[in-house]
Amino acid sequence: MRIFNYYPGQDKSHDPEMEKKIFRHSLVFPSLFLLAFWLVFVVEQALNLNFYELGIYPLHLKGLKGIIFSPFVHGGLKHIFANTAPFFVLALALFYFYRNLAYRIFFLVYFLSGLCVWFGGREAWHIGASGIVYGLGSFLFFSGIFRNDVRLLTISVIVVFLYGGMFWGMFPIEPGVSWESHLWGAASGFFLSIYYRKQGPQRVKYEWEDEPDDEDESELHTETLSEGIKNDLLGQKNTNDVEKHN
Repeated sequence: MRIFNYYPGQDKSHDPEMEKKIFRHSLVFPSLFLLAFWLVFVVEQALNLNFYELGIYPLHLKGLKGIIFSPFVHGGLKHIFANTAPFFVLALALFYFYRNLAYRIFFLVYFLSGLCVWFGGREAWHIGASGIVYGLGSFLFFSGIFRNDVRLLTISVIVVFLYGGMFWGMFPIEPGVSWESHLWGAASGFFLSIYYRKQGPQRVKYEWEDEPDDEDESELHTETLSEGIKNDLLGQKNTNDVEKHN
């Protein structure tokens, strides 16, 4: 038995022009967010500033503002480059495939991951958009499983491989990396994928899926024959009873 079944991805009744408009709209929000990431980074570098205090500092009031601002702060060029591509691809997939749910899912991942880090992270400044990246990746990955939709699963798996050891980033292996952001981001995405599993895109069911296969037809034919034989025997018994009575 296959774990995942492939079904054609697009309903042919969809308007191609409308799909193009939706795709273009899906590009806007991730692009604006990435632009904000890079603007903050350029300003920080150009003016020789350090915005690390805009990050999350767990269980301290000074760190609460980081729930909102920490995704825009990065520790260096390598850090922001590592988040740029996966953030864009995952956010694009979310806004294209989930459409009506996309903004809700995005901001829930945004705030839940940050809030959980504030409650459960070690005492240090936590910065970067990695929590959102892990949250979106986790949401899309598990949604693909729960919905049995290979499109959602495939895009997330591709990004997991491109991101380079995404799974291991949830453990305290590399010093100086906020593995708590990764862990709580992934956990937020997982629980949201469960909560919203019956909303958003659902696997298209085609007419041929309702058609019985050969085995089902054979069983149905056997049941019909058995019922017919039973009725014949019953009719013969009633006839014999009538003859005996006469």
